[in-house]
Amino acid sequence: MLSPTEPAPVHKSIPQVDFHLDDLDADEEKYLDFYRKVAVHEDMLVPLAEHHDGPHSYYVLFDRTATWGHPGMPQVLAVHLQRDYERRTFSFEHAPLPLPAMAQSWLIHRGCPPDAIGLAPLGPPPADDATRALERRLAGDGDHYAMSYSYTSDDPDDMVIVVALRALDERAPSPFRVVVEEVDTETWTHTLREGGFDTLGEALQWCDDRLTGEAGPLPPVRPAAAASRPAGVAKAPAPRPPGRSR
Repeated sequence: MLSPTEPAPVHKSIPQVDFHLDDLDADEEKYLDFYRKVAVHEDMLVPLAEHHDGPHSYYVLFDRTATWGHPGMPQVLAVHLQRDYERRTFSFEHAPLPLPAMAQSWLIHRGCPPDAIGLAPLGPPPADDATRALERRLAGDGDHYAMSYSYTSDDPDDMVIVVALRALDERAPSPFRVVVEEVDTETWTHTLREGGFDTLGEALQWCDDRLTGEAGPLPPVRPAAAASRPAGVAKAPAPRPPGRSR
């Protein structure tokens, strides 16, 4: 899918990711694990953001191979590397996530400075202030919500990502949120919007309806406490519940 973070103009040079692991091969099992889970398609991973701080490296990557995998799978990969130069080895964490802002949130809550992981302008920019504000909230507040479901549609006539989030605080108003990213291919911009739901079933139904073009407007998020608890993701995605495949 041509997401808001994939390079659109074909004449632009696509950045290459470098994990800087050439001298850290002492632990063969760890290296093989990293290769299988992250680096197997290294030449197809586009760095949208990265930050290096001593032994730590943080990456937001667009996986150009994901579009050929299972329909609806996330196409953004968050990676945290920690190197041990004395032992000449490393450890890593990774998580596939549907939105770059969610990958930023995941990395921030693993020690990456928030102001150091800004996204490179490699795709259609936000269409409005509402999109920019919600993306900042998603990136900066990952403790309150966990992801229950996501679907990335790469239909060129309807490029959309839907994400259902569950409040970790059961008392939170609008305990379930749906975040929707849409790309306007004519203006080459993207929008991000959110809605509030009382049950996971209602949130998933709205996502399914949106993917089939039958959804109504997103219901508003309840005010008060919900406004102070913006949606975010600090956990890796749970398995996708049954839903419509496209």
